[in-house]
Amino acid sequence: MKKAFIQLHLAVFLAGFTGILGKLISLNEGLLTWYRMLFTVIALYLLFRFQGALKRLSFKEALPIGLTGCVIAMHWLFFYGSIKYANATIGVVCFSLTSFFTAILEPLIIRRKFDASELLLSLLTLGGILLIFHFDTQYRTGIILGIFSSMFAALFTIFNKKLIVKHDTKTITFYELTVGFLGLTLLMPLYLYLFPPQGSMLPGGMDIVYLLVLAWFCTVLLYLFQMSALTKISAFTVNLTFNLEPLYTIALAFLLFQENENLNPNFYIGLSLIMISVVLQMAKVFYEGRKAKKAAIAA
Repeated sequence: MKKAFIQLHLAVFLAGFTGILGKLISLNEGLLTWYRMLFTVIALYLLFRFQGALKRLSFKEALPIGLTGCVIAMHWLFFYGSIKYANATIGVVCFSLTSFFTAILEPLIIRRKFDASELLLSLLTLGGILLIFHFDTQYRTGIILGIFSSMFAALFTIFNKKLIVKHDTKTITFYELTVGFLGLTLLMPLYLYLFPPQGSMLPGGMDIVYLLVLAWFCTVLLYLFQMSALTKISAFTVNLTFNLEPLYTIALAFLLFQENENLNPNFYIGLSLIMISVVLQMAKVFYEGRKAKKAAIAA
């Protein structure tokens, strides 16, 4: 159990570096996402091929998985766009809006009732984002991109809930990222025409190092740590622990880039509202989990 918790916190720590690496890599958001997916797909293919974990799927089975992969590609594209047009701190703060979009979109997609408490907590997060948006005008473009990023992240999670019932996680992951990469490849000529890169389209020496770290450590190794931890720890505990990801990224951004020097007091007020909503959501899920456990024991 101790080893599983160490693996879990290593996974969350690695997740905190994704925004930092996005800041360090000199490529624009489109090329950054394309190279990340390329290196990750190659790494997953080699790993799963060696493990004999790759499974063939029919076109009918692969289509919804592939479309979900296109959603994660769009999430990464907008996430790194948010970082490039603002900074790593703004990018991960906007990512907190994922819960807001989930609370709205999930009932519509899977046709369940709206949860009033989820909506209220999500509105608290939205209030924090709006406060930052209103006062930090220099980051508005980055915030808008970050909002779209969180929307695609919410859709990705919702669609994955349906897929994971029918297929194993390794098959889903490989097909999602492969088809997402192919979809992004088809989009890239138009994207580069509309948003031409300022420098080279090829990554430099340090960019390649950062991209390999992003693909191998912050994507593949993170996934392996998370899956290993899930064999010993409940999914609830894993998801709860991943709420620490933005805190790691913000702390690293303050330490490495001194981004706190460019933020006014209203940012911290908005961030406080967001963190309050996360804490309340964690308390709510914890209470519901204990209540369900007691009910199961009583039955």
